[in-house]
Amino acid sequence: MTDASLACVILAAGKGTRMKSDLPKVLHPVAGVPMVRHTVDAATALGPERLVVVVGPGMAAVDAAVAPWPTVVQQAQLGTGDAVKAALPLLEDFAGDVLIVYGDTPLITADDLRVMVERRRAPDDPALVVLGMRPDDPAQYGRLLLDADGHLEAIVEHADATPQQRGIGLCNAGLMAFDGRRMAALLHAIGNDNAKGEYYLTDAVAAARARGWPCAVAEGDAEAVLGINSRAELALAEKAMQQRLRARAMADGATLIDPDTVYLSADTRLGRDVTIFPSVFFGPGVVVEDNVEIRGFSHIEGARIAAGAQVGPFARLRPGAMIGPDAHVGNFVEVKNATLGAGAKANHLTYLGDADVGARSNIGAGTITCNYDGFLKYRTVLGEEVFVGSNTALVAPVTVGDRANIGAGSVITKDVAADALALERADQREVPRGAARFRTAKAAEKAKRSGTQGKA
Repeated sequence: MTDASLACVILAAGKGTRMKSDLPKVLHPVAGVPMVRHTVDAATALGPERLVVVVGPGMAAVDAAVAPWPTVVQQAQLGTGDAVKAALPLLEDFAGDVLIVYGDTPLITADDLRVMVERRRAPDDPALVVLGMRPDDPAQYGRLLLDADGHLEAIVEHADATPQQRGIGLCNAGLMAFDGRRMAALLHAIGNDNAKGEYYLTDAVAAARARGWPCAVAEGDAEAVLGINSRAELALAEKAMQQRLRARAMADGATLIDPDTVYLSADTRLGRDVTIFPSVFFGPGVVVEDNVEIRGFSHIEGARIAAGAQVGPFARLRPGAMIGPDAHVGNFVEVKNATLGAGAKANHLTYLGDADVGARSNIGAGTITCNYDGFLKYRTVLGEEVFVGSNTALVAPVTVGDRANIGAGSVITKDVAADALALERADQREVPRGAARFRTAKAAEKAKRSGTQGKA
């Protein structure tokens, strides 16, 4: 449902210089998704009427990551207050509540944002709400000072705080919720009389208090507001996200034999009674239906696995792989843009690319579909109950009819009719005692060479 009285501004203009990357910081993935998308999805879950993402110059790539929501460019990049002001033209005539969220906080959830909205809508009608947290190590965080009534009196940065203030456990998480009717006035009241000449959003608290408008604090989870400014912090966020995803998967009925070794994407969907063995990696776009078994060291992305199927160990399913009910994909088998029908099997050392394999067909070890001629891709189609012998090359485009058999070691370049037996290999030839004569000749040659080298 859309909350017509809510808007969200997501700040994503930071350069992320400590990431040392050509990729905008907010596009670095967490659980297979650009970190800014996690923030956008959390905000979207609240059903805002408007949402705008503030980006920096030259960050057009962020537009696709946050679509269909609009972006606006913060040209000068003069601090967080300046970034929010850049979004004001898209909030014109909006009188509801405005959430200010950061694009580099991928662990934030809709519940974390909702507590700020609820506090903003409390009867005391604060002009703005700051999200507070109580981290185990306050380190360099700013402290939130409350007055006798429990309202937010000031935000004191760590460097400016007295020893007594540094003992306060309630810290500034950076996120805010504004009363949209008063937000523009507060933003325009923020000055830049500081060492960097920037406009800090936290100064909105002082601006509100100067007008006699109350400010408030809503407490949230310290982990949820973890901001990412370095590769090390990116790894911490990934670890935390994986723990969440694994816990959710198990709560929903999947068995993870060794959870710490299973890596999920944010959109991975696992059915009931799915069993995941150790060291399995799920890239984006994977759906696993009920009663599937995925064995160790398998890598799966962009694939759908139907109920009752078995995958792995050491299997690779690439985008477009569709594994049918009760089908088997075994060790060192790669499937790309291919469909395996119900009960089909490819148990060993096989590549199936751009192919359709019919129900109950069996693919022998070492079989490959030759789908690329150096310029274009072509498709291989196998009917139902086809048996393909080991070490077969199926040169696409080629179609094999139902119940056909392909002899081992064949190179199939033409269509095969239903119920036919196709063989393509040279006749076997045997030379009596040929191996014995070969060994005798080679032994003599070796002895001769050894003697020549000894004389030298």
